[in-house]
Amino acid sequence: MTTRAGFVALIGEPNAGKSTLLNRMVGAKVSIVTHKVQTTRARIRGVAMEGESQIVFVDTPGLFRPRRRLDRAMVAAAWTGAADADLVVLLIEAHRGMTHGVEAILDGLNERAQGRRVALAINKIDRVKAEVLLALTKKMNEAYPFEETFLISAEKGHGVDALRHWLAGNLPEGPWLYPEDQIADLPMRMIAAEMTREKLTLRLHQELPYQLTVETENWEERKDGSARIDQVIYVARDGHKGILLGHKGETIKAVSQAARAELEEFLGRKVHLFLQVKVRPNWLEESERYSEMGLDFKDGN
Repeated sequence: MTTRAGFVALIGEPNAGKSTLLNRMVGAKVSIVTHKVQTTRARIRGVAMEGESQIVFVDTPGLFRPRRRLDRAMVAAAWTGAADADLVVLLIEAHRGMTHGVEAILDGLNERAQGRRVALAINKIDRVKAEVLLALTKKMNEAYPFEETFLISAEKGHGVDALRHWLAGNLPEGPWLYPEDQIADLPMRMIAAEMTREKLTLRLHQELPYQLTVETENWEERKDGSARIDQVIYVARDGHKGILLGHKGETIKAVSQAARAELEEFLGRKVHLFLQVKVRPNWLEESERYSEMGLDFKDGN
């Protein structure tokens, strides 16, 4: 029996559907999915099994024009993920076509991913007509020597099996890197924090800037099989704390209930979730916050 294993980097612009595709490939919700851009901060890895192959996905932050230290660290993490991977998948949106952002990513691939095998996945194919799709496929393949092109809908699952099958067959031969039943190499504390952050993002929409982070401070396994999870939400300003708490604490209560329900479903047991909101004006400049997110503080310089 020949086993294969290796790393696959999913790269693309923010909101191209990388997290949705990762979750579809892995068959579980490992990377948070929201309609706000830039929700994936750390290099979350999901593990998918396909036949005798183990595909370890590196879900990189979206590639965009960085402005702040956090942005720069995220973009650096994305390119590091691509350069370190065995295979790279560039995900673009069918209805947006070859944007300036996609062109910049192609330039980046030429500079930083030389020697890497890159496949193109055109997502959200249900949003455009066949002739538009064909023209985009031709244009993209003229711009970069992709090994394969896949037309997919990450949300509906169309074409995803073919992509996963191709990835599985093109990974290096070798032993599996993770136990078969392990879906993500992120510590559970971090997955729990990401779930809470997703609920905050969905609940608050435009009200809150991205200057918040969630950390799991304590995880206690109880004798009855349940887990007590204490989390802190750090915000940059006092005014943000009020937005998070909401009128009579309604917002934080709703976020807590939604996050707890999802955690219970994910873990398959009862969860007691306790959230605190703390103001930390300079958290964006603290190296330990970056370590928590799996980013390198120095990359933000």
